[in-house]
Amino acid sequence: MPKDIKKRHLLDLGILIPYLILSVVGLMMVYSTTTYVMLESGQSTIRQALLQFAFWLLSLFTIFVIYKMKTDFLKNKKLLQIVMIIITLSLFVVFLFDKEATNGAYGWIKLGSLGTIQPVEFLKLIVIWFLATNLAQRQHMIHEDFFASVKGLLMIIGLQIVVIMCYPDFGNAAVIVLLVMIMLLSSGVNYLYTLYTGIIGIVGSFLTVTLVNLVGKYFLPAHVISRFAIFRDPFGDEFGKGHQLIHGYYAMFNGGLLGRGLGNSIQKKGFLKFAHTDFAFSIVVEELGLIVAIIILGLLFYMIARIILIGIRSNDAFNSMMCIGIGSLFLISVFINLGGITGIIPLTGITFPFISQGGSSLLVFSICIGFVLNISADEKKKAIN
Repeated sequence: MPKDIKKRHLLDLGILIPYLILSVVGLMMVYSTTTYVMLESGQSTIRQALLQFAFWLLSLFTIFVIYKMKTDFLKNKKLLQIVMIIITLSLFVVFLFDKEATNGAYGWIKLGSLGTIQPVEFLKLIVIWFLATNLAQRQHMIHEDFFASVKGLLMIIGLQIVVIMCYPDFGNAAVIVLLVMIMLLSSGVNYLYTLYTGIIGIVGSFLTVTLVNLVGKYFLPAHVISRFAIFRDPFGDEFGKGHQLIHGYYAMFNGGLLGRGLGNSIQKKGFLKFAHTDFAFSIVVEELGLIVAIIILGLLFYMIARIILIGIRSNDAFNSMMCIGIGSLFLISVFINLGGITGIIPLTGITFPFISQGGSSLLVFSICIGFVLNISADEKKKAIN
């Protein structure tokens, strides 16, 4: 690399600028969706927005730190082992000591007036990082004996998934399972495994839904069963379990093409209990309109496509799998959130990237951007050399 080219000159603005725009829009929507709730509870209307802003400042600092690191440091197995131990212990601590359920599930570490942190949000990125590092170092083994090369990794992640399901948090557990499948398929494994996995995934999804409908009430928590019931027919319990989903529909219908105007949502005023989290995008449509909502989605999908493209073009196994995994995390999160609020799939509580209120979610997605920016600069440096 020529001496006159600094790393800051290799910054990928095609990823950074969409991230900054989406983050600012997210801060605006957090303020808009939380003001009524804060006012009703007698608290400052800007409290949640300030907390989100604080997490964003921390996110920007974290992106800067990660970007300045060398990719060789990010591949350090000792560093990764320490991170895996910390996150696994955090999952167990939360499981043992969090006694206050949120929407039927546990999994939050309370930070007093600063809000909460959800370790499982960080686990999504750590699983990608863990698999990318280890699979990149086992490329020769993957072609010789795929199962022998991954069984130890899967046992570690499997333990973490079991703990999450015991919370119970089936939504995030499903996200991690999907990420593991994508990471394994992007590791250079024989294409036949991809075909087998696709068939197993389709058959498994069908059997899961059938099993839940038939005998789910005997072994699944009540709130999970109710979500499947709402998914099938929300208007069957319009003033009960289906209330949230139906008013999410009303919010999107109210918005039309141009929206009611920022801050003018009707549904956030007591109708949509989770307007600032699960249904944040419904309020985006109601206040800003369908056209702006499509622009936001377009910007996000452009960023995701660019991230995945960096991974596809990379000849470095770690860089490739990290980008494909991170791009998939964004894509899965968007699909599950939008699928839930539109009734395509059951509600899971998965947040919409950058738009939903949540410090842990914002920080994790921002760290993902830091990783991708670093990898993008590394790929540009290799191309120059």
